[in-house]
Amino acid sequence: MEQNVLIGPLQQLVTMNGLPPRGPMSDSDLEVIENAGILIQGNIIKKIDSFEKLRSGASEIEQIDGVHVAIPGLIDAHTHICFAGSRAQDYAMRNAGLSYLEIARAGGGIWDTVQVTRQASQHELTSLTIERARKMFVKGVTTIEVKSGYGLTIEHELKMLRAIREANKHSRADLIPTCLAAHICPKDFAGTLAEYLDYLAEVLLPILKEESLTRRIDAFIEDGAFSPALVTAFFQKAIAMGFELTVHADQFHTGGSSVAIQLKARSADHLEASGDDEIVALANSDVIATALPGASIGLGCDFAPARKILDLGGKLAIASDWNPGSAPMGDLLCQASILGSFQKLTNAEVLAGITYRAAEALGLEDRGKVSPGNVADLCLFPTKDYREILYHQGMLHPDIVFKSGQMVTMR
Repeated sequence: MEQNVLIGPLQQLVTMNGLPPRGPMSDSDLEVIENAGILIQGNIIKKIDSFEKLRSGASEIEQIDGVHVAIPGLIDAHTHICFAGSRAQDYAMRNAGLSYLEIARAGGGIWDTVQVTRQASQHELTSLTIERARKMFVKGVTTIEVKSGYGLTIEHELKMLRAIREANKHSRADLIPTCLAAHICPKDFAGTLAEYLDYLAEVLLPILKEESLTRRIDAFIEDGAFSPALVTAFFQKAIAMGFELTVHADQFHTGGSSVAIQLKARSADHLEASGDDEIVALANSDVIATALPGASIGLGCDFAPARKILDLGGKLAIASDWNPGSAPMGDLLCQASILGSFQKLTNAEVLAGITYRAAEALGLEDRGKVSPGNVADLCLFPTKDYREILYHQGMLHPDIVFKSGQMVTMR
């Protein structure tokens, strides 16, 4: 019989329980337990209550010294942290006035990273992914989605996804793999865009199933990448094979979000270009609208219309989009805090976007809330008021993180 371990005492515990899956919310909707304790058994939360009430049922106490606020472990539902190289030159060119698409046409952009990533060994990519996941974990991110998409051949996409799988074995955070082989059509592919997507569907997707490398397929619907019609045909083949979908949608032009809605994708990510029609359609669907403020900061463009999405009843998640080109910062809490400032989001809405609503975007039902039955993933911040977490815009870091019930001290 596993021991009942009591974690605490905590000045405040923000559980994220009892909140709606969609639409706006106020901070008064948050369940905040004062002088709280969390009883865990193995890697699972068994009970939450005041520390004193739980003391009698504990066989062991994990004493938390000092004043702390606990929230669920953070979840980053969209990253590209498996890559090699740097795109510092792209960043300098953007700040000098060139657009994202102009830089890509000049030989920079995604294709630049593809060439460097192809040259890296699987071991090198594994090590780079582990290190980036570690940097995220020390800031409280306990679940990280990781995309391929910088290989763009069968060989190199498999290398990336195998590297992600291996990195997951050595990372404290859980890494959730997604295949983004439909990122762009590689310049060295001898065929049309449609033929490239057919090649992926016929050759790559069966291997992904055979090796259980991922259950998620993504595609970039955009000028310079793939059209809605081409991606729809590709996605339909993926659905027939049992894959779930997510979509790079409406980043510079619209069209992607409608594909996500039509095919019942888990999420539509980016949405910086979404207009009123797209926002209404998303809000009336079950697709998670995932804002990526890191891309807006990196590119110097508008943020996704998060406030409108929520006010119309949509489901909003927030992710970092950490990648070498458009979003090199990779700091989820900082970016979410900044998005909240510019889009006038409540603390509750921001925290929901990086916890339980992000979990839904990944199809994970066992995390994102401090709730009995959920995995014991927790962030403990050295403060007495949970509002300080977003107030400091990423400068206040957790000094204790629990992953699957195991305590990791950051001090």
